[in-house]
Amino acid sequence: MTIRPADLHAIPLFEGITETHLSELLEAMERVTLAPGSVLFEAGTEPHHFALLVRGEIALEQEGNVRFRLAPIAPIGELGALTGLYRNTRAVATTEAEILRIGVGALMRFFEAHGDVAFPFYNNLLKIVAAKMHRDATRLEEMRTNIIRTQKAMKELRDHVLEAEETPISKTVCDTIEPLIERNRRGHYMVTPAYALSTSVRLDDGRLLPVSAMSEGFIKIVNLPDAAANREVSFVLVAPSDEIPMSGKIVQVADDGVLVELDLLIDEYAKKLQEHLTRVQMLDFVV
Repeated sequence: MTIRPADLHAIPLFEGITETHLSELLEAMERVTLAPGSVLFEAGTEPHHFALLVRGEIALEQEGNVRFRLAPIAPIGELGALTGLYRNTRAVATTEAEILRIGVGALMRFFEAHGDVAFPFYNNLLKIVAAKMHRDATRLEEMRTNIIRTQKAMKELRDHVLEAEETPISKTVCDTIEPLIERNRRGHYMVTPAYALSTSVRLDDGRLLPVSAMSEGFIKIVNLPDAAANREVSFVLVAPSDEIPMSGKIVQVADDGVLVELDLLIDEYAKKLQEHLTRVQMLDFVV
């Protein structure tokens, strides 16, 4: 299938780029034919190409389920290819398909040589990501509202059961609801420190260990030595602008990290922790 530069204007990523510049980009890309069942990339792999689907169909799979079916003309995993983020999905051709692709390194060299293409391209990408973040924020706010409403209803139901005459199901109801109420507490919702705000803990022996997630009441530490459930630990949280002494109890040991429930902090340190959490959260928020 022959692709004209004008055809790319239907893709938001190429909005405002002249046909002359789009023609130069198309010339830099190679055409690849995929047989049905061919895997373009696997989930969890590093992106190596920026690709456009120009014929056939590509299915994006997540945990064995098809999330989306792409039809021409469509970019395939453009955000990962341009930022280096590992793939979240598996891309497989469901029919014979053709793609145009260019290696990530070759694309960067093309942009270096064609700044008048690179600027509108990345400007469009930024607008696409900002719009996505806005939509995600709307969905998250809806989920948050539903969680608050559900949490309130569960507490009321628990109180009614406890105040009423005991029945054969009273204990079962309370035992079921109580863990859900506890799990929905704000302190259990953790954020992941971004690279720009990398966070670690310093142990007594001076070793620095990365923090993979944190909240007001919990922190997840990678590769904490001699970790065991219910063990008391202490360390210093090292943030880009502050250091905060902390202590707590290990509540979970897993392959992805050790979860520590934090002891109460004095007001000065609690304020510093909240300020750091706010900075981390603001990276996910569009003002």
